[in-house]
Amino acid sequence: MIFLASLRARWTSLLGAFVAVALGVGLIASMGLGLDASLRAPVREPERFAASDVVVVGRDTLTVPVRRGPGVGHVSKPLAHPHPVDTGLLRELRRLGPLRFDGRKRDAVGIDAPARDVRAVVDGRARVLTGADRRLADPGAARDAEALVAVNAFLGTAGGVAAFVSVFVTASTFAFVVALRRREFGLLRMAGATPGQVRRQLIGEALTVGVAASAAGCALGARGGPLLADALVGAEVAPPWFAVTGASAALTSGAWLTWPFQLAFWTGLLVALAGAWAASRRAGRVPAAEAMRDASVDSGVMPWSRRIVGAALLACGLGLLLHTPATDPSALLKRKTYTTQPMLLVTAAAAFAPLLVRPVVRAFRLPGAVGLLVRENCAASVRRTAAVAAPVLVTVALAGSLLGSAQTVSGAKAAEAREQVAFDLVAAGDGLRPLDRREVPGAAAVSASAATAVFVREEGSALVRSDARAVRDSAALAATSRLPVVAGDVRDLDDRSIVVNEEWEKRRVGEHVDVWLGDGRRARLRVAAVLARGTGDNGAYVTSANAPAAGVDRVDVRLAAGADAPRAAAALARAGGEVRTAERWLAENHPRIEARTRLGLLTLLGISLLYTAISLASTLLMAGSVRGAELRSLRLAGATRRQVRLVLAGEALVAVAAGALLGLAVTAVGLAGLAAGLASLSAPVGVAVPWAEVGVCVGGCAVVAVGAALARRRA
Repeated sequence: MIFLASLRARWTSLLGAFVAVALGVGLIASMGLGLDASLRAPVREPERFAASDVVVVGRDTLTVPVRRGPGVGHVSKPLAHPHPVDTGLLRELRRLGPLRFDGRKRDAVGIDAPARDVRAVVDGRARVLTGADRRLADPGAARDAEALVAVNAFLGTAGGVAAFVSVFVTASTFAFVVALRRREFGLLRMAGATPGQVRRQLIGEALTVGVAASAAGCALGARGGPLLADALVGAEVAPPWFAVTGASAALTSGAWLTWPFQLAFWTGLLVALAGAWAASRRAGRVPAAEAMRDASVDSGVMPWSRRIVGAALLACGLGLLLHTPATDPSALLKRKTYTTQPMLLVTAAAAFAPLLVRPVVRAFRLPGAVGLLVRENCAASVRRTAAVAAPVLVTVALAGSLLGSAQTVSGAKAAEAREQVAFDLVAAGDGLRPLDRREVPGAAAVSASAATAVFVREEGSALVRSDARAVRDSAALAATSRLPVVAGDVRDLDDRSIVVNEEWEKRRVGEHVDVWLGDGRRARLRVAAVLARGTGDNGAYVTSANAPAAGVDRVDVRLAAGADAPRAAAALARAGGEVRTAERWLAENHPRIEARTRLGLLTLLGISLLYTAISLASTLLMAGSVRGAELRSLRLAGATRRQVRLVLAGEALVAVAAGALLGLAVTAVGLAGLAAGLASLSAPVGVAVPWAEVGVCVGGCAVVAVGAALARRRA
């Protein structure tokens, strides 16, 4: 068959697509194995009450009826302050068998008795756990569940980015292959080949590459899955016991038929075929006269189909960028939003790359004859320049948008926290003793508070949990903090009132709102003050009387002018916990960006940068393989070998620079939308651009591009 002969002759031009698909399939398979391992986590043996047949846990959930269409359903949320097992219930349980306690804790108790008899005695007053469910009484069960959710979020996002970039790189590679083979397709048309036959040839090549690359990628993923699990455990994203089945076990147990490998294989094959489909349609339209044409200036580089798709993506991206700040600006602060929303703008800019690179390149002013030749070559060979600039654009835009958004949001949270701090010293820790102002020499105000939560039913259909602080003295709270009050007065907070923020459905001062407190009790409280929505950390405030089970975990102290800070800190230390200055407390609790978030984003950027390197190398190697006559003409015109090398390196650097500039433009648009959202939330606005990471991406792309451009020099 013709396409098999073409594969043998042009295997080097398809090597980049093969590597991109294989790597993408390997990443998807590895991450799929990780997701599968997290969804099918092994049943952990109970620890606290391993010797008991049955465990009785005090009431630890709040269940509220909500509207579900025409009927009524029930929603449950974990309580902030679970109830201990009732003393009366303990007396009844003792009649069934011996009880086991965990020290002085009364949140759960083990009993050796038939489960049916225990349930009859409990009668809904507590939870009865048997078998593997006894693990739910262990303190590590909740931490493991949260860690597995983090694993799912990380692997899902990373898999999405890997799929996005692999589709882009594969489609770009096939499109550039078609651009280089226009004369070949013209000859086929002149020899009598129909457009359908030309398309089938390209699809056949893509099918062969896709099957081989997907199979190789699955083998790579089987080996990469265990390594990925070890890396997640080492980074403390996954629990220590988390593991993924290795390659040998996959081969012997038939795991190749499970969904991670099936998803990865068929995704890789579909990516290869989808990348070749658009290019094959263009190849089928190459006229026979193209075989006789030898033009140095690219024309028709932007078909109408690509213009329409790019315009649609741009409209959707800009529409979301304008719509979200206007309707739900708080969504911009969520990692899922600022990780996925820039993809539309990035794809739109990459689609328009053939139109954008020429004016960008024309703007460069390079010195000397070599500089002039570099600029004109880049402007004339738009397809080659765009094929190099587009993956750089994607990498720079992702680096700027993802890390820039994360740093901007974290910076806004940190700035907001700094603005609200009016204390000088803070003691933090569990079980603190609340101090009086007279016990801390030089103190102007001392505010003790505890972490709690309140629950509210909004619109009759949702039970919303809001983190809250329980304070002992509202006047001291007002003196040690500068809360962003938009209505009312925090000092009016008492045992029959609550401080809410602008996200609440009921938020008018004086209005009464029905809530459930952290221990599940229902209360009707008056709104004493309303806080700005901010970055989402402005929670509710109640008094200690509405959270009696919450132990004091923070004591804030504002010092009077001229007070002896070390002496006050020594007195504050008697409350227990660790004493810090306000600056140190802010640095520890409100960093510019969390280490785990930064690790995840850098992993995504590493994936994108690796794909970009593959795309740059394959594009420039393919381009160099057909430029022999052009470079020999330069030598005949009097150019030295050094000048030819400078031209090749200069063209690569100009294309990389054009892609970097376009990527920064996309980053600026995305961060501007985020800044608008922060402004509408009354949050501190300060855009952060990760120049160091962007510089590393651009530098790495430049090194790969120059190396690939010089590797196939023909002069």
